[in-house]
Amino acid sequence: MVQMPRILVTNDDGVGSEGIHLLAEALAPLGDVTIVAPLQEASAIGHALTLRRPLRLETVRDGVFAVDGTPTDCVNVAISHVLHGKPDLVVSGINKGWNLGDDVTYSGTVSGALEGALLGIPSIAISAQNRRNTFEFGPSAHAAATVAEAVLTRGLPPFTLLNINVPFGSNKGFRATVQARRNHVTVVSERRDPRNRPYYWIEEGENDWEPHDRSDYQAVRDGYISITPLHPDMTAHDVLSYVEELSLVSPSEVR
Repeated sequence: MVQMPRILVTNDDGVGSEGIHLLAEALAPLGDVTIVAPLQEASAIGHALTLRRPLRLETVRDGVFAVDGTPTDCVNVAISHVLHGKPDLVVSGINKGWNLGDDVTYSGTVSGALEGALLGIPSIAISAQNRRNTFEFGPSAHAAATVAEAVLTRGLPPFTLLNINVPFGSNKGFRATVQARRNHVTVVSERRDPRNRPYYWIEEGENDWEPHDRSDYQAVRDGYISITPLHPDMTAHDVLSYVEELSLVSPSEVR
């Protein structure tokens, strides 16, 4: 008897998000799907691990579990105490809103897939466009299943994840992309509480995207589903010579 692939599904919008359950349904024909997701929303939490308090694992129903932590926590708890081993694929999403350009560094959804990649598991992150707080999860679920099927068949290079962003409405198919670049300004507004003490609220950033024909931002603007390959190696390899020229280390120490 051929064993079905094991697929772990997580997100950062919480175990109750509609998107994660539509994603799991779309992936079900491809393998044995298990959801392990944050008990509450954990958006923009990045690649955080919970180290200073215990974590609780709750069974929501058969095949669906909640962890009162981050997406990265969920992947590790799932492997250690739910699946008792590594799955064949990690799929994180469907995120409510795109994760384009350097937003991937903030994204809990991308970090769920990043944790899978760090552990040597083929991993995918999937995000849907936010159009005036309206989301279409169906096209994103279909895109995720299409890519997942290809990855389960062909595999991925080691320590790699695919970051997928899907435009609202009809699309023109898939486009291989790179991360967009932008001039990012974080807006922090000051407000006053009832006792006139200041507090601060971080707003969504103001963005000026740099033109690039192959960027993920341009792809979704053109109506394509962007697929950007990412990996955990953040080394700026083409800057090593600059570091050597600082005369702080010898060239042999950085090779």
